[in-house]
Formats: sequence, structure tokens, C-alpha cells
Amino acid sequence: MLLETLGQRWWLFTLRGAVAILFGLMALAWPDITVLALVILWGAYTLVDGVTALYIAIRHNEWPTADRVMHGILGAVGVVAGIVAFAWPGLTAGILLLIIAIWAIIAGVLQIAAAIRLRKVITNEWFYVVTGVLAVLLGIILFASPGTGALALIVTIGIFAIMWGVVLLLFSFRLRSLTTTSGAERAG
Repeated sequence: MLLETLGQRWWLFTLRGAVAILFGLMALAWPDITVLALVILWGAYTLVDGVTALYIAIRHNEWPTADRVMHGILGAVGVVAGIVAFAWPGLTAGILLLIIAIWAIIAGVLQIAAAIRLRKVITNEWFYVVTGVLAVLLGIILFASPGTGALALIVTIGIFAIMWGVVLLLFSFRLRSLTTTSGAERAG
């Protein structure tokens, strides 16, 4: 049941991955953008990602409660972080760094927890584990070096976003292929 639902919603993971890659490429293409522009770009990304995760949590009544709660928390954190970024766009690089670090760690831990639960349903769930580990690593790196310049912050976040997006795309394609295979088996 969970695999079928995930497979039907594979495109949500594709959307999240594509937006992450786009954000990462924009951050790398314009490394000299101001912190204000970074706040707006990052706010847009976390808002879209958060709304997508909330959609997953709300629409999947057949999922186990723990999975829905994890997606709901991830979505709520993303939406709040996006709103904060838009409400106070003049944030300094240090405050932005802390907000991104907190978001990355929370999102990463929730992604890892979701992947652990998915291992009962699908194989190669490591795609989702990798997104969680990357997010936690980004959060730790950002906490460990708060004195880095805005350029280093932009490049680090850009690279992370591209890696996260690629892994989410791979995960979504895996979900889609599992659903296609599962449907072919039922038809045969």
C-alpha cells in the first residue's frame, strides 16, 4: 500500500529535486549575489519544499501515522523557514546561516527516519538516506564555521542543493520504476 502510494506520487519527489537543483545552480551561477537575494532564493525553495511535504502528509491517509507526522513536521519547518526568510529578508548572514543549519539538520534527521521506515517496503532506500545525511552534514558544517563569508555560504549551499536534488530525482525515478514493475506484475 505504501509503495503504491509513494509510486503514484513519485512526481512530488521529482519536483522537490528539480527545485533544489535549480536553486543550487542559481546560487553557483551568481556567487556574488547579495545575502538578501540568497534569503529570497532560499525562502522560495524551502517554501515549495515545505508545501510539498505538507501535501504528502495531508493527502496520504492510508500511510502509517509516523510517516505522515514526519512529512508534516518536515513540511511545517520548511514553510516556517520560508516565511521567516520572506518576512525578514534583511537577515544578516550569521542569522541566515543558523536558520539554514537548523532547517538542514531537522530535515536531514526526518529524511533518515523516513528512509529507515521505507526499507520495509522498498529496496535501495539509500537514495533517501543520502539526502538526509547530506542535509545533516550541511547543518553541522554551517554550525561549525559560522564565521565564513557569504560567498562560501552561497557556494556550500549551492553544491548541497544540487546534490540533494540529484538524489531526490534518483529516488523519484526509482519509485516510478517500482510502481511500473508492480503494476506489470499485477497485470500479468
